[in-house]
Amino acid sequence: MEDPEAHLTTFHTQMMLVGGSDAVRCKIFMSTLTGMAMDWFISLPEGHITCFAQLSQIFKEQYLASRAPPSVSYDLFDVKQYQRETLKEYINHFGAQVGKVGTTEEPMIVYTFRKGVCPGRFYESIIRNRPKTFAEIRRRAVEHIASEGEMYEKRTSVAPAHPRA
Repeated sequence: MEDPEAHLTTFHTQMMLVGGSDAVRCKIFMSTLTGMAMDWFISLPEGHITCFAQLSQIFKEQYLASRAPPSVSYDLFDVKQYQRETLKEYINHFGAQVGKVGTTEEPMIVYTFRKGVCPGRFYESIIRNRPKTFAEIRRRAVEHIASEGEMYEKRTSVAPAHPRA
């Protein structure tokens, strides 16, 4: 069900840490499979696979339909801040999507961020004083998050009792 490219990338990363020959990689790869993928692997004719590159290729071909569609810059319009998602979570979520689509078009990034963020004090601040870059949005968000935290602490702290004379 998952993207075969992502599965292979994760496997390659783990194997770089532990090393191993091409034959070992082919054998260990089986341990990463479950369900239908395991059934597929077991059904391969004995001696059919001669190297890990070949195994990788036929694995990608077998699960081509599960491959994630390539991201495009317009996918940023779909990124919205959820109702209970914090600004910090949204910044991270949005930033990850910017990385996926690989766009460097700052006006589009800033515009789509503004469209997706929930109404509130931060939204009002970026409407009044429009940031030019996503880096500026991040910097201002960090300041906003810190000030919101301080205001919350102040509101919830108990004031000392007034001394009687």
